[in-house]
Amino acid sequence: MRAPPLITLLALSCSVAFGQASTPAPAFDVASVRPCQHPVGPDYNNQLTYSPSGITARNVTVKRLLAEAYHLQLSQVIGPRWIGQNEYDIDAKSAGAVTREQIAMMLRNLLAERFKLTRHSENREMRAYELKVGKSGLKIRPASHGEAVSAAPGFHFHGDMREFADLLSVQLTIPAADNPAEPVRASATQIPVLDETGMHGIFDFTVDMHPELGTDMFALWHRTLEDQLGLRIEGRKGNVPVLVVDEALKVPTEN
Repeated sequence: MRAPPLITLLALSCSVAFGQASTPAPAFDVASVRPCQHPVGPDYNNQLTYSPSGITARNVTVKRLLAEAYHLQLSQVIGPRWIGQNEYDIDAKSAGAVTREQIAMMLRNLLAERFKLTRHSENREMRAYELKVGKSGLKIRPASHGEAVSAAPGFHFHGDMREFADLLSVQLTIPAADNPAEPVRASATQIPVLDETGMHGIFDFTVDMHPELGTDMFALWHRTLEDQLGLRIEGRKGNVPVLVVDEALKVPTEN
């Protein structure tokens, strides 16, 4: 006897459900998440270290962790004020070696599990900078595997262009120096720097840049990027991708 269409569809659905086991979300094998007992202050002081098997964080905020997990800058993470203030210590390890991208996925799931965090993505209109190839052409290239990097005085960078854009977003918050005897530190609100270079791979280079009294970091970097790296930075206002925290616990669940 021929089965009615509805019964046939249900039978097919059940066979697919039982035939395809759901893939478990990537997770650390061991993870300790606890409120920090000795807060140190502003978010840019957070200490976060990657290893071949996981991540270690001290005095880190949920905002910083989300920025790391979703490859965003701090100004692209929006939510309750406390996510950028409350500090936590984290030790999370995998049984074997993992890539940075795998760690990012594990960190996303760790935040969702321990902080019961829910979030969504959207675009918001805001001020931003775009990092692009300069008009005179690129003066750096990706480092070859195993290539020896010659030591040179100055500001050293190793990473991809997205990471360099992240670094610039912090550097551009450093105010102009008024006294050469007093160090200056990042203090202004970060403005997103979006990587629009189209360049892939890992770069390893040194920038020879010296603070100038009365000259802000944007002017210094604008000149240095063009002259030494063949890059340029431009300001704009438009839609920027952001991550919005809908809900999260201030006190993470027990380890």
